[in-house]
Amino acid sequence: MTNAHTTGHEILVEVSGYPVAVDRMYHADSHMWVKRLTPGTVRVGLDALGVETSGTLAQLSFVAVGDELARGRAFGQLEAAKFVGPLVSPVSGTVSRTNDAVVTDPGVAEHDPYGEGWLVELTSADETELADLLGTPEAITEWFGRTVEDYRLRGVIAE
Repeated sequence: MTNAHTTGHEILVEVSGYPVAVDRMYHADSHMWVKRLTPGTVRVGLDALGVETSGTLAQLSFVAVGDELARGRAFGQLEAAKFVGPLVSPVSGTVSRTNDAVVTDPGVAEHDPYGEGWLVELTSADETELADLLGTPEAITEWFGRTVEDYRLRGVIAE
């Protein structure tokens, strides 16, 4: 973990050449981050490694505001150079807002995944599910560094 700095409202550190926001929680399997905005409201986005392994983003689409999500259910679809498939919710809740900016220009999620590139907001987020996510800077940076190393060894990402 090196080069900790703040950009906008994010606290970013560099881990193995990638920016990682350590002011939020992560669902390791989906590369989704979750940031608590207010009690019961969270914002969800795709981390830098999830963006990298997807390739150039071509299109994002989301379910409708008001839809109820269960953890593991798709809240949208991603089409990119290396991946086409569902965006899976890391926590249960009700979709209260979607980010029209990334629907109009998916590149926003590539260039600013932790800020303007957020994807959806959920209300009534399940607190027990939030507790299951990676939530300390140490746990986040250890997981992220390990994952980058694994992806490089397997040829998923370049050195």
